Amino acid sequence: MIDEVARELDRLSQPIEEEIMFSVEDDDDDYEGEYDAEEIEEMQEAEDEPQVYPDEEDDVRAGVRFEEVPVLSTTDDSNKDEKRRTQSGRSFYSNGVKYRPTDRNQTDKPRHGQTYLQRKKPKINLLKNRSAMRKKARLKRLHISLYQAIASKIRDEVYTREVVSFIQRYYLNKGLKIFKERGKEAALKELDQLIKRSCWTPISIGELTESKKRKAVDAMMLLAEKNSGDIKGRFVYKGNETRDWLSREDTASPTASHEGICCTGVIDAHEGRCMMSMDIPNAFIQTLMPDLGDGEDRVIMKVTGLMVQYMIDLDPTYRDYVVYENGKRVIYVVILRAIYGMLQASLLWYQNLRASLEEYGFVFNRYDPCIANRMVNGKQLTIRFHVDDVLASHMEQQVLEDFFTWVNEKYGGLKEVTCTRGKVHTYLGVTLDFSKKGKMKIRMDDYVDRMLSEFPVKFKDNEVQETPAGNNLLEKGKGAPLEKERHEMFHSFVAKSLFLSKRARLDISPTVSILASRVQSPNLGDWHKLVRLMRYIHSTKGWHLTLSADDLRVIKWYVDASFAVHPDFKSHTGAVMTMGTGAVQAITRKQKLNCDSSTHAELIGVHDAMSNILWTRLFMEEQGYPIEKNILYQDNKSSILLETNGRSSAGKRSRALNIRYFFVTDQVKLGNITIEHMPTDEMWADYMTEPLQGEKFRKFRAVIQGEQD
Repeated sequence: MIDEVARELDRLSQPIEEEIMFSVEDDDDDYEGEYDAEEIEEMQEAEDEPQVYPDEEDDVRAGVRFEEVPVLSTTDDSNKDEKRRTQSGRSFYSNGVKYRPTDRNQTDKPRHGQTYLQRKKPKINLLKNRSAMRKKARLKRLHISLYQAIASKIRDEVYTREVVSFIQRYYLNKGLKIFKERGKEAALKELDQLIKRSCWTPISIGELTESKKRKAVDAMMLLAEKNSGDIKGRFVYKGNETRDWLSREDTASPTASHEGICCTGVIDAHEGRCMMSMDIPNAFIQTLMPDLGDGEDRVIMKVTGLMVQYMIDLDPTYRDYVVYENGKRVIYVVILRAIYGMLQASLLWYQNLRASLEEYGFVFNRYDPCIANRMVNGKQLTIRFHVDDVLASHMEQQVLEDFFTWVNEKYGGLKEVTCTRGKVHTYLGVTLDFSKKGKMKIRMDDYVDRMLSEFPVKFKDNEVQETPAGNNLLEKGKGAPLEKERHEMFHSFVAKSLFLSKRARLDISPTVSILASRVQSPNLGDWHKLVRLMRYIHSTKGWHLTLSADDLRVIKWYVDASFAVHPDFKSHTGAVMTMGTGAVQAITRKQKLNCDSSTHAELIGVHDAMSNILWTRLFMEEQGYPIEKNILYQDNKSSILLETNGRSSAGKRSRALNIRYFFVTDQVKLGNITIEHMPTDEMWADYMTEPLQGEKFRKFRAVIQGEQD
């Protein structure tokens, strides 16, 4: 399929460019013949293209011609504000001449000192140049076919588990044209399970006021193709329309923190626990809507289009509730259970699951609302959950089997809860591998492969990049701003890299942190930095994070700062936490305050990391592991004296330091942390403060990422 479409593209591409150019320039080439509605629409779209071009280079690339038009002379200064007004909202300069795009509706006269930039727009007669325009439409459809074929091939080759692919997702009408009968069956299956679960009840139009009808939210059906080739239907409540009257407190749902998952994972590996992961099906629709309070209204949803007929086919009683609005059939229903798309659905599910777990005997960690424990046979049963994905651990496999039985009985009514046993689990987009005794490995190999396959710059198999960034990482990038398409691509791949850096690849964290600060206005220099990062990921795509603990009651923090390294002379904080092998947590961030010395920068760095330092201690103790040593390592002896002794070590010149940074002194006195000196050559956090190179880079990368296969 791909080869066939590609050959057709090669055949058409060059002739199309030539014929379109000819058709624009030559108005004498009349066309006689038939044309259909789709082809007319294609030509009208070409005729009605937006006429605003942001800069001269883009106009040249787009094939648009400009001319400088002489202007009248005037010395009237009363039009200054009017002079600044342009169609695109801004003017630009080229070779000392001011240009502005001409507004087609502009009626004011030109003024002295300005040159209008007029676009010569080619006129296309719908009845002319039919051969070129028809081939242009054909070329566009071939591009779409090629994209669909490539996307299908990527799904087949890359995805390793059966999930819904969101490369293509369609509204019902469009999906039915593509998937035909399979799409209809998927939509009916989705509606059938919602009706059987009593997710709503129909309501007569006479029971609704005009205000309630206006407030009713539309429903929609989405169709997508799964990796297996099956079609998945998803009935969705258009919750974005409810943002105006639902507060954040009514909709925000907690999820397990990555720090909590890593800390408990290290405990699981250290103790050699048995592991089990579960996926609860149809989680939201298993949650009843809460009872109405005083003054609260029922949640009304409006079903329209083909879904009305599908609902009647599944349950003929719905026919009595059909009304017509603007010639379309409509059914109003009252929501009884949380529906996908409702802003409050996730919070309602969390409250439901938490209540059930507490009733079963679990006690939640006060410092992570999605991690809970229960003592069974004198050993700890720990669970972590992110919406409907659950990860459980215990020393005995039978305890996990009993817990799975309870979950399945509770939430597997229409569809059984899926369960994975063993030492390797895919959880929240990462692979957790407990195969090696005492160690947990966090891998994202498939994710990295997808990133590299989607990135437009391709690398050779033997291409090597030793480090993710050069010494110029912290410098402001140079070069022209990225055009829109590449700007969006830059933003997308920085976001993908950020997700990777927070989980399996802490070694790219400093680079990603800097690139993430450039996503609003990246330039060509920033793009080159991203390409270097992707080349490094390609060179090290088999790398992963290995974590282990020497002693669960000893936590070690390395905190450092690089002084005045940013273009605005702000400093950069780096921090790393370990319990033995590998970094369980890592912090790399630009400091918000300017400081006047490296000592001050170190103090700010400790303050930046202090919330994580104290949270980790409290979390571990809540899990049942009292911390005997919470050690903070630094390489700056002056800052250690200030943090340990407070004001007694502060000279006159340092008294201006904000007193809040001596909060560290109080924590030392309370025994929550101890501060020790660490030589710079052994300071892990140095890796997180600046782009290291050579042997120093390799040394700290090895201790942060842990052992590799």
